[in-house]
Amino acid sequence: MTAPTQYASVRYLVDDVGTAVDFYTTHLGFTLHTSAAPAFADVVRGPLRLLLSGPASSGARATPTDVATAGRNRIHLVVDDLDVEIDRLRRGGVSFRSEVVSGPGGRQILLTDPAGNLIELFQPARRLAAGATATS
Repeated sequence: MTAPTQYASVRYLVDDVGTAVDFYTTHLGFTLHTSAAPAFADVVRGPLRLLLSGPASSGARATPTDVATAGRNRIHLVVDDLDVEIDRLRRGGVSFRSEVVSGPGGRQILLTDPAGNLIELFQPARRLAAGATATS
């Protein structure tokens, strides 16, 4: 079992490891941790270690057919100002898979990496301090 002080890791299968590393480090604030490109690299942001497995990696071996289709799973990155991030990413040539969605917990938008893996940018709703009112 992973110790609480270690990274939480998520594996994404990608078509091109170098392109994926460039995307995550340029647009989403990750830093390169290790690289064995073109087969594999991992990038980190805070406690998240994203494993980028190319076609030649062992992580890209055949997935059982009952789980081979892409799901709705995604990494979830919290941002301070969603509108600022959307503008910055659009200027960087990133396109989005959804419009901004607002709900009681906050606002979110979906984008994909170059291999089509989903990423959610999420801005939490502002919470009132205990005992405060909306007019405070």
